[in-house]
Amino acid sequence: MTRLLAAGDHFVLNRLIVEAVRAAADGAADLEIGELELPWPLEPFGPVAEVDEASGTEDELIGALGGAEICVTQLAPLTARVLAACPDLRLACVTRGGPVNVNLAAAARHGVAVCAAPGRNAAATAEHAVGLILAAIRRIPSTHGELLAGRWRGDHYRYDAVGPELDGATVGLVGYGAVGRRVARALAGLGARVLVSDPYARDVPGDVERVPLGDLLRRSLVVSLHARATEETAGLIGAAEIAAMPYGSILVNCARGALLDYDALCDALDSGHLYAAALDVYPAEPLPPGSRLLTTPGLTLTPHIAGASRETAEKAARIAAAEVARHLTGAPLRHRVTPDDRA
Repeated sequence: MTRLLAAGDHFVLNRLIVEAVRAAADGAADLEIGELELPWPLEPFGPVAEVDEASGTEDELIGALGGAEICVTQLAPLTARVLAACPDLRLACVTRGGPVNVNLAAAARHGVAVCAAPGRNAAATAEHAVGLILAAIRRIPSTHGELLAGRWRGDHYRYDAVGPELDGATVGLVGYGAVGRRVARALAGLGARVLVSDPYARDVPGDVERVPLGDLLRRSLVVSLHARATEETAGLIGAAEIAAMPYGSILVNCARGALLDYDALCDALDSGHLYAAALDVYPAEPLPPGSRLLTTPGLTLTPHIAGASRETAEKAARIAAAEVARHLTGAPLRHRVTPDDRA
């Protein structure tokens, strides 16, 4: 009998994990599944011991993992202490793009293979990014709020007040992975010219122009960030990069807060250099009271929900379940992550 712990939450539900595992493992009768429900997103995630973006406690996870060989979770804190206390554990499947809630070095020391679910939210995030671009250009949230407040702002139709169209505009994408590729296709369908800057991109199609970052910033009416957060990309877009963008341009970030200097962004909006900006990720989450981002004009904000779709949760469970099935049959794992990968 192989014991598996489904440590789901209120997004990647335990029901989804269990159903996916049962289907992928072909209803294996020798698989015993236990469940632990974590409080995210009803309670914010955060650091637990030495890991980031985790939900729940080490003690409750240790108790639930007793005798388990496999753990499927989005956010359970698989810390060095937890891994040391659970000697039967051999596989941890994290149902998100990167296992930031796992101490990968400790997992390797204890012989625990760690898998992730890359691409689970690519479609949802791409759709949200395009939605934010349109919302920022056409000022949809602010005009909606004014109408609800009883103000019919016909003056928004003034020539010097209206926003531009995407049809015929140049849009620059910083990062061209699973999300960036989908955004590029959607924007091309709206008639935009698409530039990309990504030193690691491969197979860029002919209708997308690959350029250095400086050229992209100077030429783009809209710049949308889709790069990974690494030491190399930390602070990638700062005051100098924003100043290089055309007057009246738009900046969108649905990727990671570490990519962008938010004070420089607010300065550019206050001065009018940027027409608008739209954000789904922030330097601190939740946004602290008194954050400048809450009062700067021209901003459209969403609370880190770009990847929040039912399909994202379902895909995540299926990707993890496929890894469980590979483990049970001795097949190579497809999405294994090691300490070297994190570096």
